[in-house]
Amino acid sequence: MVNSMNISKISIDDLRVVFPGRGRSAPVEALGGISLDVVDGELVCVVGPSGCGKTTLLRVLAGLELPTSGGVHIRSDDPTRPAKAMVFQGSGIFPWMTVEQNVAYGLQLQGLPKRERTLIARRWIAEIGLERFAAAYPAQLSGGMQQRVGLARAFAYDPEVLLMDEPFGALDAQTRLILQQTLLQQWERDAKTVMFVTHSIEEALTLGDRIYVMSARPGRLLDEVRVPFARPRDAVGLRGDPRFSALFAAIWDVLRDEVERARAIEDVTT
Repeated sequence: MVNSMNISKISIDDLRVVFPGRGRSAPVEALGGISLDVVDGELVCVVGPSGCGKTTLLRVLAGLELPTSGGVHIRSDDPTRPAKAMVFQGSGIFPWMTVEQNVAYGLQLQGLPKRERTLIARRWIAEIGLERFAAAYPAQLSGGMQQRVGLARAFAYDPEVLLMDEPFGALDAQTRLILQQTLLQQWERDAKTVMFVTHSIEEALTLGDRIYVMSARPGRLLDEVRVPFARPRDAVGLRGDPRFSALFAAIWDVLRDEVERARAIEDVTT
C-alpha cells in the first residue's frame, strides 16, 4: 500500500521538546532529537516504554504542543481535505451525541450539508457494523463499540494523515484483536498515511509497515524495523508466522533495558 514514489508525507527533523519545571522541579526533556520520515500511504508504528515521549511526538504533529527546537512537517496534497486528525486512547466521542451525530461531527465542522454528512456517517457506521446503534448514545455502548465509533469518526473526517495514540490500549485482548482487524481493513482500503503509537510490540507487528523503537526519556530513536508481512493481513493468523515471534524477540531485546530505565526514572520522580 506504500506509495511507490516514496514521497515523505510526515517529516520530523531533530525534534526536541523540553517542558519547563514547576516550582522547584527541574525542566523535563521529553524528546531528545527525533528525526524520521513517514512515506505517503504508509502505516508506521512507534513503540517505547511509558513516559518516553510517544504521545508528545504525536501532539507536536497534531499542533497541540510546540517544539522546543527542530521541526515537523505534514505535507498536504489536497486542499479540500483536512491535513490531519488525532485519535486518542479511549474513543473521545461526545456523550451527549448519538453514534450518528458523533461520526458526522467532523463533517459538520467542515461545513458539509446535512444530507451529505448524514450519508457519509451512515456509510461508516455500516462499515463498523453498528447500524442498529446509530441512534444510541455512548453510555449505551460497550468500550469496544465506543472505540469503533471513534475510528468511524476519524475515517469519515477523511484526513490525509491519521495520528493514533494507543487507541486500543484500554480494551480487552479479544476486542483489541477485532479492532486491529477493523483498522487493517479500513487502512488497506483507503491507503491513508498513519502514525500509530502503542506499547504493544505485537500490535506494532500486526499493523505496521515499519516500527520505530524509542528509548526511555528523553525519547530518542533506537531502532527502525521493517515489517516483512504481506498485505492484506489477518490480525490473528499473523501470530502463527515464525517470523512474528523472531521479530518480537528482537524488538524486545532492544526495549528491555529501556523499560527498566523508564521505571527507574518514574521511581525517582514520584
